[in-house]
Amino acid sequence: MRSLWFGVFLCATMLVACGDDDSDFATRPSDGSSLSSSSAMSSGSVYRSGPCKVETDENCFKDDRDGQTYKTVKIGNQVWMAENLNFETDESVCYNDSVDYCDKYGRLYTWGAAMDSAGTWSVNGKGCGYLKTCSPTGTIRGVCPSGWHLPSNAEWETLFNAVGGKTIAGKKLKSTSGWNSSRNGTDAFSFSALPAGRRDDDGNYNYEGSLAYFWSSMELNIDYACFVNLYYDNDDAFLNNYDYKYVGFSVRCLQD
Repeated sequence: MRSLWFGVFLCATMLVACGDDDSDFATRPSDGSSLSSSSAMSSGSVYRSGPCKVETDENCFKDDRDGQTYKTVKIGNQVWMAENLNFETDESVCYNDSVDYCDKYGRLYTWGAAMDSAGTWSVNGKGCGYLKTCSPTGTIRGVCPSGWHLPSNAEWETLFNAVGGKTIAGKKLKSTSGWNSSRNGTDAFSFSALPAGRRDDDGNYNYEGSLAYFWSSMELNIDYACFVNLYYDNDDAFLNNYDYKYVGFSVRCLQD
């Protein structure tokens, strides 16, 4: 696995960054090992609690593409999906290649898949992906259902500000169970961020139970795109990070 610390060094040497304020970064294990909890799959406490009912719940959305439903939540002036996207597409996977993890966490997407680089759903993200520069602007639907889109850095920052700022946003947005060492969040706004981990550039899966990664619609250059992450051992939300476009992260959709 290429070290993400290389990306941190590179960011310090470049004029372009994933944000316009001071760079944030969550410390990862120095040996590259997974911090996954061995009991994570044995506990059903963080599994998606079953489909919501659009007929009776106004905070429920149905994706007409595959019939899956998602809980939604209004935070400030934004309406977010309160669950990770689980729509199957090319270049998306289940953690550890197990459907049980998709049921639990939703799917992990490359940045190109999250942006809909094939242009299946919208032309805005067409052509985006690894070794390509598409300089996306405006609202990017990406892989999200109609009426929803992949959030930008600015929209993520709006969310963090709405819950009290980046220094406490992690604690406020993390789910109340499932995080390693019982370092759970308060889920004060029902965003229910789960520690879904990631698929690394070498194809290995890591950090389930320890980290949540979410793609942003903003790219850094032909190699890297921006993302948000929450860490089990920190109350912060980290915004100005980037990684290779072909690693696998979660997607949270934001209503248009």
